[in-house]
Amino acid sequence: MDVETKAAHARVRTGNYEVVVAVFCSLLLISNISAVKLIGFDLGPWQIVTDGGAFLFPLTYILGDVLAEVFGFRAARRAIVIGFAVSVLASLSFFVVQHAPAAADWENQEAFESILGFVPRIVLASMAGYLVGQLMNAYVLVAIKKRTREGNLWARLLGSTVVGEFFDTLVFCTIAFYGVITGGTFANYVITGYVYKVTIEVVFLPVTYAVIGWIKRREPTYA
Repeated sequence: MDVETKAAHARVRTGNYEVVVAVFCSLLLISNISAVKLIGFDLGPWQIVTDGGAFLFPLTYILGDVLAEVFGFRAARRAIVIGFAVSVLASLSFFVVQHAPAAADWENQEAFESILGFVPRIVLASMAGYLVGQLMNAYVLVAIKKRTREGNLWARLLGSTVVGEFFDTLVFCTIAFYGVITGGTFANYVITGYVYKVTIEVVFLPVTYAVIGWIKRREPTYA
């Protein structure tokens, strides 16, 4: 028996855009929360400083490439704005929960504030870096595609990554930690974060190729 017979429903669009956007926004939220922790690696003569967001955040740029390459700049911009709005909602939610009265037998208020507490500087840095970096990434990719058409996918993937990750890393690090960490440590933080994120995208280039190809073949309106 069809339970939907004679019931009004909107038609679900075919394609994979909504799925890509959902995963994109999920990775963004997880990365933003993870980024509150600074991580240091002692490799003898090399001291590497980064943050927890470095583990998953590069994947948002891979999905950003997928959105721009397959669906175009307007669709990518829409996904970026949705991610921005969801991040703002998450920050406001954490802010309200942080300041809501704690239950008498709940002893983790300080722990909650230290991890999920609303830190205006970090929130502003994350939002600004994400918005500038992702928009630049999508814009550069589509601009290169206008010249290369379907050929030289590697060029637009790498070109957009180099530009987008640069602006994202520089804006975030400057707003979030400039003054908190200074001098060589700050430069190390910026350079390490940038090189790491670009390297991750280069390593995952075959995966990005495969995902883009898979989605293109299953998008009925792709031309």
